[in-house]
Amino acid sequence: MAELYREGPHVPADAVYPVVRTSARPLTLLPGHDPDWASAAAIAWGPHEYRTSFRALWNDAGLALRFDACDTRPWHTMTQRDDPIWEEEAVEIFLDPARLGRHYAEVEISPLNVVTDLHILEPWPRLRGDKSWDWSGLESTVVPGACGGLAPGSWVALAWLPWPGLAGMCPEVAAAVPPAPGDRWRFNVFRIKRPNGPAEPERGAVYAAWSTPPGPSFHDPSAFRTMAFAGPEHGR
Repeated sequence: MAELYREGPHVPADAVYPVVRTSARPLTLLPGHDPDWASAAAIAWGPHEYRTSFRALWNDAGLALRFDACDTRPWHTMTQRDDPIWEEEAVEIFLDPARLGRHYAEVEISPLNVVTDLHILEPWPRLRGDKSWDWSGLESTVVPGACGGLAPGSWVALAWLPWPGLAGMCPEVAAAVPPAPGDRWRFNVFRIKRPNGPAEPERGAVYAAWSTPPGPSFHDPSAFRTMAFAGPEHGR
């Protein structure tokens, strides 16, 4: 991997992202217009031109994710589920329900709404993943974004991740799902932007993490931070 983009201090080790509870369904969450998205906590990272923000909501059925990606010229060539879209452009999340630093889920979405999901068995530097694993029931959409009206190529990736889709990963993960109010997982979120397109994908590539790992890989659990599931009093 090329050098990671770094901006200012690291996100503190004790940082907590609160996942707001929602009664909304995927039917309204996935198009991006459900009003509950406005109540979700937002985090943002990356260079201004390619700024990315992330929000999440949850309920007893699953986890809803939203990435708002500032962009000028998104591109893609890959079109199939589980293609290696990290070699092109994507937003990503790593979810570690059992807080092990291994046996975590990786979900990526491209500007074309191609999804790649993996069961990561071991992190960097002995990185091993199971590409045959799929998050059963996963749904996703990509819709045009606004990004303050400054970037006409901006896009929004949304995903619905039902809890049963994690249960088969390993016994430790199965014991952690579904989460209950107050439960805490570990996670990190990322963006890969390649401004020079498919002809020169590595030139000027931006590898941006919300919590930037100290080494060369996104797959560094030392950079994972806490995701806390809020109770019903915080939702609609």
